[in-house]
Amino acid sequence: MQSFPPTYVLRHRRENLKKCSLRGLESRPDFDFFSYPNSKLPDISNYIMLDFEGPVISPADSHLGLFILDATWRYAEKMVRFVDDQVVLERRSLPPEFRTAYPRRQEDCSLPERGLASIEAIYIAYWLMGRETARLLENYHWKTEFMENNKLLKIN
Repeated sequence: MQSFPPTYVLRHRRENLKKCSLRGLESRPDFDFFSYPNSKLPDISNYIMLDFEGPVISPADSHLGLFILDATWRYAEKMVRFVDDQVVLERRSLPPEFRTAYPRRQEDCSLPERGLASIEAIYIAYWLMGRETARLLENYHWKTEFMENNKLLKIN
């Protein structure tokens, strides 16, 4: 079994943990969580950050660590600047055809059309990188809807 660097999650301190799609992953050894803006980032020089820009993530990226921002869209832009001030991270994107199952307020026009819940983005990234996806979604309330919306994915 191949091992990969842990997935690093920079979570905004105001993230509502009752609504957070990543709940339950905090205790996994393959995930490390850091609090924005209170935490100093670890060495992330061998990591890629999921973003809307950049080439689509692929199996060629599987040896790299995955760095995720976990926040509302309102806070994410400020967090990106915080990260960019510390390190230059290559960006990778996800194919635009994937759809979220996470309920969003449609009147909020600032939400990206193809925005995904953090756990959905991680699941797709792992799947595209050829990493194990089993049990990633076990605590995700909208797992069934997400998998139904994205029939290309296999439920593990």
